[in-house]
Amino acid sequence: MAGQRATFTRNVRRLKSATVLYWIIDSRKRLVTHTAEGELTRGDLTAYFDAVTAADAWSWRKLFDARKARPTMTAEDLMAIGVRIRAQHARGVAGPIAIVLPEVESDTFTRLLGFIAVADRPMRVFKTLDPARQWIETT
Repeated sequence: MAGQRATFTRNVRRLKSATVLYWIIDSRKRLVTHTAEGELTRGDLTAYFDAVTAADAWSWRKLFDARKARPTMTAEDLMAIGVRIRAQHARGVAGPIAIVLPEVESDTFTRLLGFIAVADRPMRVFKTLDPARQWIETT
């Protein structure tokens, strides 16, 4: 997409609960920024993965802000997400990723990080957004 700028934004599952997962895929910067707020479900992540696949943006830099997220996934959900992540990693280069974790520790996030960390790519975990943004913008 040389010389073109395409930015896509998608909101997922803002229904009865305060659940939101939204993202911006910016082809000019080759950067995917996603933010999770509220309950994070398997369906939310699947919709996000579908959007990144459609944009052919798996090799791009990613900034994942999960400070306000509460994952609500079963063991089966986690396995399905893990299979999807590993299958994508097997297809090619995974781009660098900066992840901002919630203040409260979560076994679910720990397991998701394990799936993400398998790929051969730069990856860092942060407690606040600004250092994560600075790191991903210079990577």
